[in-house]
Amino acid sequence: MPINAINDKTVLVTGSNRGLGAALAAEALARGASRVYAGTRGPLSESGDRLTPVRLDVTSAADIEAAASHVGALDLLVNNAGIALPDDLTDPAAVERHLAVNLFGTWAVTRAFLPALVRSGGAIVNILSVNALAPLPFVIPAYSVSKAAALSLTQSLRAQLAGRGVTVHAVLAGPIDTDILRGIDIPKAAPATVASAIFDGLDDGQEEIFPDPASAPLAGLWRQGAAKLLERQLAAAPAR
Repeated sequence: MPINAINDKTVLVTGSNRGLGAALAAEALARGASRVYAGTRGPLSESGDRLTPVRLDVTSAADIEAAASHVGALDLLVNNAGIALPDDLTDPAAVERHLAVNLFGTWAVTRAFLPALVRSGGAIVNILSVNALAPLPFVIPAYSVSKAAALSLTQSLRAQLAGRGVTVHAVLAGPIDTDILRGIDIPKAAPATVASAIFDGLDDGQEEIFPDPASAPLAGLWRQGAAKLLERQLAAAPAR
């Protein structure tokens, strides 16, 4: 997408009923989006001339199909819906639940809206975490596993869709002051500030966006690091 891509564009944000999702929807409107579709499992407290609530449980194939039919044209998909629950990797159901939302939900929504994004030459932004790069093993290991898998998905989609005119971006955020981290006494960034930094990164064409004080110091290390170099090398390898 071109610089200032949000202006006069159509945007869908999943998980928009609160926290970062709500902040992303508000920021998109502030930047001049012509229409923001707010995907949510429950009721949305606000709507307006340019804000349209859309029922969208990312684990529901029926919801995803109905949302794709309702939205139609789309320039930007923000896969924000996610969960983070404490676990210790002893319960397979906990890992499966995180993967169902954070990995397979992101994948399913992307697949459903990809035809519209190809038509518009649009963009996909996947909200991940610094825990995609290194886990928090004694607090949220299943979440970390799911976000690491979602980063790999993001990188694969980026390579596959480059020739079809769709850019794919990963947001590698640190702690954000949302319900997920309620009651945890650590420094947290404000959702509105993070949302603004995410769209700034998109406007700058950053493949990985580090949108807060905790994650920002990692940006240069990541972009010049071995993992990013290997990603570029493997993306350039011919398909067999």
